[in-house]
Amino acid sequence: MEVEIKLRLPDTAAHRRLSSFLAPRLRRTDAQRNLFFDAAARPLAAATAALRVRLYGLDDRAPSRAVLALKRRPRIDAGVSRVEEVEEPLDPAIALACVDDPASLGGVESPIIRLVSEEYGVGGDAAPFVCLGGFRNTRAVYQLEEGDTLGLVVELDETRFDFGTNYELECETAEPEQAKQVLERLLTVAGVPYEYSRSNKFACFMAGKLLP
Repeated sequence: MEVEIKLRLPDTAAHRRLSSFLAPRLRRTDAQRNLFFDAAARPLAAATAALRVRLYGLDDRAPSRAVLALKRRPRIDAGVSRVEEVEEPLDPAIALACVDDPASLGGVESPIIRLVSEEYGVGGDAAPFVCLGGFRNTRAVYQLEEGDTLGLVVELDETRFDFGTNYELECETAEPEQAKQVLERLLTVAGVPYEYSRSNKFACFMAGKLLP
């Protein structure tokens, strides 16, 4: 179970202000391309599951690495997101081949692909994979200081959909209520407005619009 705090920022100005405030704690910035796969009838989406290939790097044809993930049964309440997640590294060359030929994903040797085949019947000749599309995300990763901030690792996302851009501060944690208090205090000190996220990025993508 992945547990994350998700706090939505209203606009570019808020994102820029928080980026500047957190700049001394920046550890790295990741360029991500996120693509989602399902069968044509979308049985995974109907079961509130998302199969994602994430490619890292600025060059679409030469990613530095790739990760395959299956997320299921997401729940989000008062800015605390819980989702069942399994993920595994994927050879970037194989990932690119699957982007070019989505049906070939069904032939990849992978525990996740076997799980999807067994539980959802997706990936074989009867229900080959198709690519639903996706979105791009720039993720800045920060290490907060020990003490009142618990030494948390936080992620500031700028997510670019075809229909708009979303800004969000995230933090994976085993202590969500404490972590949420830390993040809310940090945003208040930085003078950055926010609200609790009520939907995840995949839900926005599937809806074709920015959701609260």
